[in-house]
Amino acid sequence: MSNVAGKAYGMNVITPLRWWTALWQKLIFWVVVKTFPYFLKGLLTLSLIHYARWTIINRWSFPRLDKSQPKENLTYSYMLFESNFNGSWDQYIDSFSFAIPSGLDMFWRWNIKYPKSIPLHDFYHYIRFNQVESDHYYNAYPLASANDVKSAAALYTNLKSFAGETAALSDDEFLTAYHQFLAKNQHSLGSMGESPAMSTSRELVLEHRAASQLLRSQQQAEEA
Repeated sequence: MSNVAGKAYGMNVITPLRWWTALWQKLIFWVVVKTFPYFLKGLLTLSLIHYARWTIINRWSFPRLDKSQPKENLTYSYMLFESNFNGSWDQYIDSFSFAIPSGLDMFWRWNIKYPKSIPLHDFYHYIRFNQVESDHYYNAYPLASANDVKSAAALYTNLKSFAGETAALSDDEFLTAYHQFLAKNQHSLGSMGESPAMSTSRELVLEHRAASQLLRSQQQAEEA
């Protein structure tokens, strides 16, 4: 499994729905985003989520890579859900379900055999069954969570302002201003590090890394 990259997890879930309800679902998405955004308010409060998107793929919209490829006659249209988040799979599904249960039910209710988001047991099985594992998942900042990135961006902006405001201060004045700066920005000064193991794939990576380091040390010792 390649869904995990550092602290981040990439999820892809594709679920079938009847083609006529797919058209209805597109209308629901548009109405929610334009008219009733409060259905997604709980989602926006979850700091562990980097990104989440629902996409309707009509049964006639799948690409043909070549003219020689037979045209598919699909029975169902599909809804693709994509998300990136920090933490484990279980933590995410729990948070997602409790944050916007009515929103999840509204988005997935027309999908084939959707069980509703609560109780969680059936929702777990539904997502697991329809999840597509990633062959490759890239994360530019594997040791940073979403909050780490937000904090770093805020700290960078504040530090630039601080540098300009204190350029002409005396040593004593600068020290006072520096202490005030640290106090105001202490919530953004956390250090990044590896997260607890979230999958067996990560554990295998760590074992491979340790074995490689041991082999490198042995080679260096032999050369010396």
